[in-house]
Amino acid sequence: MHKSEISASMMCSDLIDLKETIRIFEEEGIEFLHIDMMDGNFVPNFGLGVDYVRGLRKLTQIPLDIHLMVKDPEYKFQWIGIQSSDTVSIHYESTFQVQRALDYLEPFGCKRFLAINPATPVSALEEVLEYIDGINLLMVNPGFAGQKIVPSTMRKAQKVANLLKREGKDNIIIEVDGNITPENARKLRAIGASRFVAGTSAIFKGELNEYKQNIITFRNNIE
Repeated sequence: MHKSEISASMMCSDLIDLKETIRIFEEEGIEFLHIDMMDGNFVPNFGLGVDYVRGLRKLTQIPLDIHLMVKDPEYKFQWIGIQSSDTVSIHYESTFQVQRALDYLEPFGCKRFLAINPATPVSALEEVLEYIDGINLLMVNPGFAGQKIVPSTMRKAQKVANLLKREGKDNIIIEVDGNITPENARKLRAIGASRFVAGTSAIFKGELNEYKQNIITFRNNIE
């Protein structure tokens, strides 16, 4: 099984405390900063933008886990300033040409993940396993933080793990995103997930001075 990793959802962070939040994350060894980019079209919300990403890179060397919830993402990669240390997730549902979009990502040297919504069947992954480094399994319908997990996605996570085992693709990372509480994370870790998007249900709870203990508690549930 892959080493467990935390991807902190920056959409849930308070801009006023951003520098101090990043300092805590660096001290606690947070592996990724999760960046939700939303266009108001593919999902009914607007998210973090390219200027936010540029500013964040000046604050820290923590790699970015960029989640593109945008329509036709393959035509927008050049805007973002993708680096080879980044992970970039595109949605299966966001483009008619999934394989082409994944091909367009290859020159950036980043890890390529394919995200799927709760209602998208696991079979959608079968024809693109050769193109991806990971699967971003949405446990809620994307667009807004603070939602409750879609119950069927727990069974779906097991289906994804079974697919990867059957196809001999254990090298592919399973990332889970949406209402990843410590309890849900523990269950998903047992299934085979290894990257956990942690937001208001996990590390951004309470006051800033509580984040460190929140991270410790969360990590204890995924190791």
